[in-house]
This record gives sequence, structure tokens and C-alpha cells, in this order.
Amino acid sequence: MIGVLARPEQLTVVEEFFQLFKTPWELFRPGVAYEVVIATVAELPEVTAKLLVVSGSQPRPIDEQLGIKTQGCRTARTVRNGDSVVPIYTGLLTFSGTGDASACVTTDSEVAGIKVRRPGCAVIRLGYDLFDEIRALLTEGQPVEFAEIPALDLHILWLRNWIVRCGIRLVEIPPIPAGFKFAACLTHDIDFVGIKRHGLDHSTWGFLLRATVGALGRFLKGRLSINNLARCWRAALSLPFVWAGYARDFWEPFAWYLQVERGLGGTYFVIPFKGHAGDNVPGNNAARRATAYDVSDIQESAAVLLRNGCEIGVHGIDAWQSTDKGREELARVTGITGNGSAGIRMHWLLADENTVAHLERAGYEYDSTSGYNETIGYRAGTGQVFRPLGARKLVELPMHIQDGALFYPTRLDLPEPEAAERCQALFNHATRTGGVVTLLWHDRSHGPERFWGDFYVQLIDKLRSLRCWFATATEVVNWFQKRRSVTFERSEGPGGLRLKYSGDPIEPPLVVRVYAPIGDHGAAPGDESKAPEFVETVWAGQSVQLLELQSQ
Repeated sequence: MIGVLARPEQLTVVEEFFQLFKTPWELFRPGVAYEVVIATVAELPEVTAKLLVVSGSQPRPIDEQLGIKTQGCRTARTVRNGDSVVPIYTGLLTFSGTGDASACVTTDSEVAGIKVRRPGCAVIRLGYDLFDEIRALLTEGQPVEFAEIPALDLHILWLRNWIVRCGIRLVEIPPIPAGFKFAACLTHDIDFVGIKRHGLDHSTWGFLLRATVGALGRFLKGRLSINNLARCWRAALSLPFVWAGYARDFWEPFAWYLQVERGLGGTYFVIPFKGHAGDNVPGNNAARRATAYDVSDIQESAAVLLRNGCEIGVHGIDAWQSTDKGREELARVTGITGNGSAGIRMHWLLADENTVAHLERAGYEYDSTSGYNETIGYRAGTGQVFRPLGARKLVELPMHIQDGALFYPTRLDLPEPEAAERCQALFNHATRTGGVVTLLWHDRSHGPERFWGDFYVQLIDKLRSLRCWFATATEVVNWFQKRRSVTFERSEGPGGLRLKYSGDPIEPPLVVRVYAPIGDHGAAPGDESKAPEFVETVWAGQSVQLLELQSQ
């Protein structure tokens, strides 16, 4: 059991952190012996624990007691533990060690985390406030420069390893569906459902420019094959026949995705009201946010998607800044689909500090706006579904990989081999820690002039080979919600823990993982390359399960 000593304003952050690091914990109670105590308060009471983690970017009274000398705050924004690097957003204190101390976190040539051995207890003094860092990640999110660092997940990984390496047996429910490595969610923002609707508007003129002169330039740079160059020109020449109804509309999205994702459960976010750009839209091209279709125009396609096991959510226009309009948008889409609830992703990924409150009051089950237009990676530093701070029910399904971010000339503009490497790094992290990888491929990205469809098929094939669970957004969210509802309780007997869950069976089941303590032997100080060993039990929550965990 972990005891937590945190400042009152951090308690909601603590609760969310331990939903993500799903392990037994409670607020510190005086006189209770804990395996681990995590403290972000300045004044510490009498503590009985095998491991005490003191975390904060200001000097603490315990520093002098431990013989730790502080060197002052630093502007360095990253710290290192073993092979992994984490950005620090809320302040960093560095130290000079003593004879018995060892560095466990470093920044450049300085020490940002130090481990001191005391009789019967190890103390780790971190020069940053763990829970302040988690708050920053779950509210402000990460800047683009650190997007591909799963900072929150690494904070969990470091803490887990420190606990196990101190000779403490640890029980955890990782974010891993039993029988799989991680979850994969295939999503599509539907901004266009055919070029025929657009006449000679700015979208059509933009297409003609990119499909002719732009395509030739990409071909000359080696970024487009001669076959696809010919397809671009044929598509441009076919426009009069598309308008007249004699040629196939090459921007029609649904048939291609249904074929490619057969049986995988795609999630489609559709526009509730056409011709409306939205209110208070930032930027110089706000009027271009309006679309030429809405959900009422695709009722037959929507029915086909639902019959094929797909999900339809709301591609929100004004819900990000208006509860009432959020309700209208939700009602518009669910009125067509017949479902009583839905999730949302905002058009253009618009959001502000009040968006979570608006979406929750409007009645959405989840949001999937947390992501980047400019790059790929972890806006909130995690591959897990999380609850935004201040929300009571709404959860966030983070979006990690977007086609436009990878390939648009004004964004990353990556060649496909490099794009594959960047995506593989995210898959590697998911394979290591679990969670979900959420992909966003737009409606017309598989056709002229983009031709990003073949790359998307390769990504799906790669995900298949990694033994991931393909699920709709709602299925992923519901699985994480069930994991969140599991609680740990002390039970009679030494080291006894009881898992409690009430609800429908969890499918896929959860994994209950028990890490064996490895101590400090066999690895150099600060080296986290030696992965802790564990045993696993598959558990679907059918009944209360008793775990007898004997600490060494």
C-alpha cells in the first residue's frame, strides 16, 4: 500500500494519477506502516515505510537531515533516468550528493533526483513536484517540441521501478487488455463526403491546384509516383463528369474505409450542421471551417456504418465553447444514429480552459480532441484514457497519430519511411506500457491528391502484427471506465488485498500483475534497464478476488 502526503489542492491530481497508475494507495494516515510513502508537503510527520519519495522543487527540511545540499532552481527542461528523458514543466531543483547517496535522476551534468539509504528505509528526493507535473500534463499539455515523449507514462514507469528495486512487492492493474499488448482505435474526421457538393468553391480550386501543379512538383521531388501523378490528372479532368453524375466521386470516403477496416470497428466523427463555420474561431481562415454536408445528408451511409460495427460520433463545431450548442450538436447526430449517447472530437481540434465543462454538461460520453495538428505524439503525455481535471464523468480518449500532421507540406511533411519510423516509436511505447494508440485518418486522405491510403494500410498491418485489440472509441473508453471502477481494499492477513468491482463482466478481461522485488542488486545506480519480473492473473471482475501479497 502506498501512502500519499500531498497538499490539499493536489488531491484531485493524486486521485487521477492513481487511476492511471492503478495500484493500491490511500491518503497517509498517522501511525500506519506503509511499503511506500510519497510526499509533496514541506513538513513530514513520523513515517514508517520501506521507501519514502519526497518530491518538490523547493528545499525541504528533510534535505538537511539527509545531508543533501541543494544547488538551486534550474531552467533545464528535461531530466533523465536510465535511457528515458522526461520534460519538467513546473520547476526543478538540483542537488549535490553525499558519500552514501546515489543519483537516480540527472539533468545535463547535475543531479535532479538522489537516493539516500537509511536504516530500514530508502529515501528518494526528487527535485520536481510529481503531482504538479501531472497537473500540468493533464491541463496545459505538452508543447510540440516534446510531443513524442510520453512524459506521464514515464513518471509512472520510473516510480514503479523505484518501488520494486527497493525490495517491495507491487500489485498493479496495467492498462493492458488480457490477451493483447494494447488497444488501437481507428478514427476518421469526416469533413468532406464528396467533391460534387463543393462546385467551384475554395476546396475545389485548392484540389485542382494541388492535383496538377502541386502533384507535378511532388513527382519531380520524388515524393509521388508516376502512376499517382497520372491518377491526379485524371481526377482533375474527371470533375465535369463527377458534377454531371457520370463519374465516381473520388472524395467519397466510406466504402474504402469499410473495406480496409473490415471487422476492426472504425469510429467516424461527423458534422452536425453544414454551412456553419462556428463562433469565435481563431485564425485568418475561419470561414473555411464550414462544411458542405452534415449528418442529415449521409443517413444511408450512417446506417451502413452502424450495421458493420462502426461507431458514429460528433465532429463538434461550437460545443467547445457553448454548452447549449454542444447539446444541439449531440442531439442532431444521435437523432440520426438512434443512439442515446455519443463521443465528440472538435473540428480543427479547438478547445479552451472551459471546453471540458461545456462537453460534460452537454452530455457527451467522451472527448477525443486531445492531440496535435502540427505533429504526432502525446498531448497529455500518456497513451491512456484519462479524466480531465474537474470532470466528474467525461473522459478523454487522446489522439496520437494524424495523417495531416505527418504529411502536410506545412506540418511535418515526412517521407513515408520516416513517417513509419515515427509511428513505430509510438507503437513500441504502447507495446511496452499498454494503453491505446488512436489514429486519425481523414475522409479523403486515401484518394487523389493525397494518396495516403497505402501508408494507412501499412499501419493497420503493422498493428495487426503487434497483437493489439482493435475497438471503437466507445469500446475503448468503456473498458478503461471499468478498469477505473476497480478498487483495492485491505483485507485480513499479512499483505492481504481485496479487489472489488461491481458491474458487467469486463471484456477483454483485466490483467492483475504482481511485480517481484528485485532490490538494487544486478544493476548500477540509476540504471533502469533491468526490467522487473512479474506474474499475471487474468480477471474479468466476476467476483471479489483476494490477493495475498507477502512483502520481502
